[in-house]
Amino acid sequence: MKGVTLENEYAYILDSKVFLKGYMGMPDRQIGEVKRTEEEAFQYFVNRYDIAVSKVNQLETEIEEAQNKGSYLTKLIQLRKRLLNFDGIGNFIPLLEKLDVLEASLTSLIGENQSANLEIKRALIEEARPYEHSEDWKETADILQEIRTKWIRTGPVEKELNDRIEEDFKSILDTFYQARKVFFEEQNRIIDERIFKYNELIRKGEELQNRTDWDEAFLDLKNMQTEWKIIGDIPPKVLKVLYKNFKKPTSLFYDRYCRAKGIVPKRRVDPRIEAQMKMVKEVEKLAESEDMVSATNRAKYLLNEWKTIRVPAHLADRNVAERFRAACDKIFELSYLFKVIARKYPTFNFLSDKQKDLTKYREMENIVKRARTDLEDLIHSYDGQSQGYEMDQMMQSNLKTQKRKLLMKEVILEELRQKVAVL
Repeated sequence: MKGVTLENEYAYILDSKVFLKGYMGMPDRQIGEVKRTEEEAFQYFVNRYDIAVSKVNQLETEIEEAQNKGSYLTKLIQLRKRLLNFDGIGNFIPLLEKLDVLEASLTSLIGENQSANLEIKRALIEEARPYEHSEDWKETADILQEIRTKWIRTGPVEKELNDRIEEDFKSILDTFYQARKVFFEEQNRIIDERIFKYNELIRKGEELQNRTDWDEAFLDLKNMQTEWKIIGDIPPKVLKVLYKNFKKPTSLFYDRYCRAKGIVPKRRVDPRIEAQMKMVKEVEKLAESEDMVSATNRAKYLLNEWKTIRVPAHLADRNVAERFRAACDKIFELSYLFKVIARKYPTFNFLSDKQKDLTKYREMENIVKRARTDLEDLIHSYDGQSQGYEMDQMMQSNLKTQKRKLLMKEVILEELRQKVAVL
């Protein structure tokens, strides 16, 4: 080539400019200039070619080691573009051919993955379809959320099919969630309407406080109480507040009415509350029994019966429930204490009363020590763990139960201590 002063099979220097020879149908192109000597300039771009080789080899290694190989296709295409414009002296054809082989492999793999993804997504659509018109809002929402999570974790499908399959899946979810939205909007509307009616009755109840047309006002009170009962369900906490606001003025009116009529009012207690109070008294008496076997069996029966009594939230007395639970706990803890004593002291019944009390105190002391250690171990095992909302709730509930049981053990231990101290 006329005017060329330095040349090899891939490049040459012409007029103090470094040119890369054309290949694969591309023309020669300038890649640099001679700054000092032609040899140094030539060698500089020969060394730069090693960078291109390194980049191709590095990408090949990354693809071989990767689990999600398909994600490297874009990176490969970008590297090819850079190679076609890379300023270096060397044989770029083998590098581009290597990228072609890798691209063909990735394209084939992506095609296989997209085909598999298509089958998975079609299966997920069929799995979701039966729930499209479900009205079991909570359970179905949980199921569809789980299916949706699987869908998101599944890779893409062919572009030509992607929009259609996405729309099919989205249509099922939209149908269900739109119906659920409409349902709850209607439920909220009904609840708001009921709350409005409750508030109207509260307002009317407040008006009773100043009325002196006793007979007519009393009849209005009875009608209001009847209407209150048939309005319908609303959230229990809201109802409890509203009922309190209704009961206060109506009770004041009723007291005025009774005084005006010379009536001594007889307070009516809800039969469910009466049943609970009766059970509390019985179980508290059982806790003082000497026959712990019978007491335990009866306490278990009463515990099951307690669960069948559905007391409305606005009537429920937390103190009553806590008394019942504490008495049952005491019976069960004493029952365990007597089982331990029966196993370890076969001649217990032949001991003096003082020896019996000392034995019970010592064994209860051991039981409390073990319970404290077990609770500390449980707290330590839970410390720092987070396994989802439901699991956390279970862990907290378990801790609360164990703390309550330990407290009752300590109560019994203190009772025995005081008894031993008197002897």
